[in-house]
Amino acid sequence: MDQLVFKQFEMTREYFINIVESVSKEQTDVQPDGFNNTIHWHTGHVLTITEQTMFGFPHVTTHLPTNYMELFGNGTKPADWTGNIPAMDQLILQLKDQLSRLKQIPTEQLNQDLDIPFLGCKTVAELAGLTLMHEAAHMGQIQSMKRMIEHVSIKN
Repeated sequence: MDQLVFKQFEMTREYFINIVESVSKEQTDVQPDGFNNTIHWHTGHVLTITEQTMFGFPHVTTHLPTNYMELFGNGTKPADWTGNIPAMDQLILQLKDQLSRLKQIPTEQLNQDLDIPFLGCKTVAELAGLTLMHEAAHMGQIQSMKRMIEHVSIKN
């Protein structure tokens, strides 16, 4: 079971990165009608929330700049961005680095109980499952947005 979690992180993240890398630079900051955010935001959001759930960002880990919470945390949106916004290339490198760190989590840690249950999760392994589901949901959003952007570009 423990190795399955790490295999799922690897498969999901590699698929996520492939999708994001298939998006043109011009498309990453387009916000199609009916969507609340951009592909750029979704990419940073997945990175930030995974760091938060699996590594205790911003209080425990220092692998990401603390302003990522203001840029990509829950309830944020690109319309409110100010200051230094990381480029997509930087986010993709950070996603790859994060995957390496995810795969280094000791398997014993997965069985540890959370101090406080979170959204029905009681163990680190259950939280990992929720984190994977979150990433997959945003992957679907990115795929939908990419199709919508390409469809509108073709019509114009």
